[in-house]
Amino acid sequence: MTLYRFPVFRALPPTADFWAKYVGGGETPETHLGIGLVLHFLYGGVAGGLFGVVIDALGCDTEGENGLSVIALSLVYSLALSVFGTRFVFQRLLDEELEPDEAVIFHVGHVVYGLTLGTWVSFEKRSGEAYE
Repeated sequence: MTLYRFPVFRALPPTADFWAKYVGGGETPETHLGIGLVLHFLYGGVAGGLFGVVIDALGCDTEGENGLSVIALSLVYSLALSVFGTRFVFQRLLDEELEPDEAVIFHVGHVVYGLTLGTWVSFEKRSGEAYE
């Protein structure tokens, strides 16, 4: 998601803004690029892992059309994360509002994340023995 968004939008992940505001003592987000990226990848990985655990706990079959259902669920999940990001993280925690073009890139980035996540989870469940 970040790799998609950065060349198009050239914006730091919101975690750099969060770190600057709440931990960095009011420094600019640009001074926290590294920690911002690490935190963004970390919570993206945790969110993806939670999705995989839920899909597994629900006993979702990934064969055939059911695999497409997992991908569709991951898309809905990623859009929910995106709305959470704009409504809670940006507006409430950071007191910022995305411009319309920024919001489009932000949401499309989450769609890329969701489709990738769903594909990985679906494929992993079908070929899990190859990784054990």
